[in-house]
Amino acid sequence: MRNWAKAQRLGREALINSARTSVATVLSLLLARSLKLPEFYWAPISTIVILLSTTDPLALAWQRFAGTALGAALAALIASLFHINWIVYAVSIFVCGLLAALLRLGGAYRFAAIALTIVLLITHTRSPWSVALHRFVEVSLGIAVALLIAKVWPIPGRRVD
Repeated sequence: MRNWAKAQRLGREALINSARTSVATVLSLLLARSLKLPEFYWAPISTIVILLSTTDPLALAWQRFAGTALGAALAALIASLFHINWIVYAVSIFVCGLLAALLRLGGAYRFAAIALTIVLLITHTRSPWSVALHRFVEVSLGIAVALLIAKVWPIPGRRVD
């Protein structure tokens, strides 16, 4: 078994990374479900995005957090004021990019655009502000779990600030 694992390049780092990702995503899932968040699956997805990033988890977490806040809030405002169609959506993505630049959020624009898209384009039965708040909480929970796991269970040889 050891020779097979070595031949497949399944070293200690791969085992640790897989184990901690499993633990972190299940923890995010259980926390989100215990809070009865309607789209609970965004918590483990956010955990995966942060934990398995090839860049600094803290920097990426900040971008995802800020971007999700911007995109969700902007989407809730737009959905409250307009009937959503492709023109409103296009203008929304454009305005989102301008706001991200004005707020000096640069790399957060992609996360803002994703949150905006989810809040605007997925049919929901709740108010846009409720959907936006839940989306922000779900993502933030996933980010928090990822940062906690990255800090308390680091991969040997990788530095986490």
